[in-house]
Amino acid sequence: MASIFTKIVNGEIPCHKIAENEKFLAFLDIMPLATGHTLVIPKKEVDYIFDVNDDDYAELWSFAKYVAKAVGQAIPCKRVGVAVIGLEVPHAHIHLVPLNKVSDINFERPKLNPSQEELLDAATKIKAKLA
Repeated sequence: MASIFTKIVNGEIPCHKIAENEKFLAFLDIMPLATGHTLVIPKKEVDYIFDVNDDDYAELWSFAKYVAKAVGQAIPCKRVGVAVIGLEVPHAHIHLVPLNKVSDINFERPKLNPSQEELLDAATKIKAKLA
């Protein structure tokens, strides 16, 4: 069965898209740790990030870097943190989380529950910073 991320890639589930190319997609997490929390995925469904083929793995991180720079410019933060957990959705993904303190990237803390308007606002701000 297709993962929720594959359904997003296929347009079956809507998302607040940040960036996309032929191989990768970046979109806002709808239950973020912080405003601007973005997920970066390969469009090809691969469960475990270390099973992504070497060329795509390198390109995925390059794409994540491109997106992270825009997140950092658009969302007030000290850094954009990176996490690869891989337990919640069986589709390789990178979390880009705006950080002001270390605890901002603690996945055990309660998630935010932003409105669609707040998500749209964050996505618009981030997309405006893409070079």
